[in-house]
Amino acid sequence: MGTSPWIVSDDLWERMEPLLPCKERRFRHPGRKPLPDRQVLCGILFVLHTGIQWDYLPREFGFGSGMTCWRRLRDWNEAGVWQRLHEVLLAELNAAARLDWWRAVVDSSHVRAIKRGSQTGPSPVDRGRTGSKHHLITDGHGTPLAVILTGGNRNDVTQLMPLIDAIPPIKGRVGHPRRKPDSLFADRGYDHDIYRDQVRERRIVPAIARRGTGLGTYRWVVERSFAWLHGFKRLRIRWRRADMHEAFLKTRLLPHHPPTDQLIVLAAVRGSQLCCHR
Repeated sequence: MGTSPWIVSDDLWERMEPLLPCKERRFRHPGRKPLPDRQVLCGILFVLHTGIQWDYLPREFGFGSGMTCWRRLRDWNEAGVWQRLHEVLLAELNAAARLDWWRAVVDSSHVRAIKRGSQTGPSPVDRGRTGSKHHLITDGHGTPLAVILTGGNRNDVTQLMPLIDAIPPIKGRVGHPRRKPDSLFADRGYDHDIYRDQVRERRIVPAIARRGTGLGTYRWVVERSFAWLHGFKRLRIRWRRADMHEAFLKTRLLPHHPPTDQLIVLAAVRGSQLCCHR
């Protein structure tokens, strides 16, 4: 009998626990002992999977209150926990030769922003409704390397170079950490010669579709990653705060790791920017 997807596995916890910030308790009047981080993480993942509002997080599950989980998610995001976890897992995949550096693939996807807020804008694909965009770059297998959140009216090509630059230095092999693929695949939305030249300047071969052509044979991996990413209800709609939405997003950027399916590298949703309903 399988466990619920929001229950944190031992493999994931072994990698994440050393990255969490330590908060010393006061010697005098320390107050109540805080809820263990592992239980709080289960509560955060429960909200991510189900899309439930923080205030309605069931107390009987032992995950603490919604506000406790919200604060812990905020603090961990500000401390860079999700980004560091993402880099740790990418390094493990790189050491196991499970990253395809021959090509990287970029694309974007729109999500509706119900409560507006920062990094939102009128979406040209949703009748001008307010929305945001997830810009994603993956390796040739569809493993997320970096993600950026922008307003829904931001042109895809404007985030091409920032996405390349956002790839962290990935360790795991002999020599210097790697952060550049051999080639870059993109659809017609990125068809601008000036950006092709900028990609070449970084010693990356641009494989960007021209108007009237396509690269679906190679680009399907990023589409699959988006489909998986937006399968989490909390990521389908952007609520208010951009930083919290990014925190959720990064938690889902954690890539799959060989020993366990729960080591999802899709969200180290540089790490999860799915905003909270607050």
